Amino acid sequence: MKTTSKISAIAIALALLPLAACGSSDGGAGKSEHGPEFTSNVDNPWFPLKPGTTYVYLGTKDGKHARDLYTVTHGTRRIDGAPTAVVSDLLFLNGRLAERTTDYYTQDEAGNVWYFGEDTAELDKRGKVKSREGTWHAGTGGAKPGIFMEAHPRVGHSYRQEYYKGHAEDHYEVLSLDAGIRVPYGRFRHAELTKEWTPLEPGVLDHKYYVRGIGQVAEQSVRGPKEALTLVARTGG
Repeated sequence: MKTTSKISAIAIALALLPLAACGSSDGGAGKSEHGPEFTSNVDNPWFPLKPGTTYVYLGTKDGKHARDLYTVTHGTRRIDGAPTAVVSDLLFLNGRLAERTTDYYTQDEAGNVWYFGEDTAELDKRGKVKSREGTWHAGTGGAKPGIFMEAHPRVGHSYRQEYYKGHAEDHYEVLSLDAGIRVPYGRFRHAELTKEWTPLEPGVLDHKYYVRGIGQVAEQSVRGPKEALTLVARTGG
C-alpha cells in the first residue's frame, strides 16, 4: 500500500524548475497546497526499486577488484516528512567489505525519483568504521533532497541529485536516450546515458547507463581515478 507525504512548496518549486518543459504524468496521488505528495513505492521505469530485488555489479575501483551488491529492502523510513524506500549498497574490494551505504529514495506524484539522503560507512581491514563522511539526510543541517531520475528523461536536462554543503553535491545531465551498451547481464539499445560530477571533486567525471524496466546497468569513469562497474545479475523482486 502506498504511503504519501508533503514537504515545503517553496523547496519543491525550486527543485522542479528545470522540469517545466517536461510535462508530467499522473502518479496516482493528488496535489496539495504544500506541494507534491511522495510515495516509497518507486516504480519509475528508468529506476525501479522493487523490494526484494538485488543487483550485482562487478568491476574495478581504486585498482582493486570490486563487487557491489545493491539491494532494495522491504523497509521504509520517513525523512523530512517524506516516506522513502530503503536501499542497501555493499561494496567489496578484493573480497573485503569496504563500504556500507544505506540510500533513501522517494517518488513524487509525477513519477520523478528523489534522493533524500544516505548513511555511509567506510570500513578498515578489521571491518571497523573509519569514516562516515558523505552521510546526510534531507532537512538536517541544511541538507536538501534532489532529483535522481526524471519521470520522462530528456537530453540536456540537468539536476542536482543531493545537497549537503561541502559533503554531498552530486549533479547529473542526460546525454542520450539512444545509447547502446553491452554488459554481462545483456545487450541493450536505447539506454539512457548520463554524466555525473560534483564540484567537490572537479577532476572527476562519470558516465552511467540506465535501461527501462531494469535500472542502472553500468557506471564508468571518464575523468579521474579509473573505476567501472557493470551489471552481471539481478535477482528477486
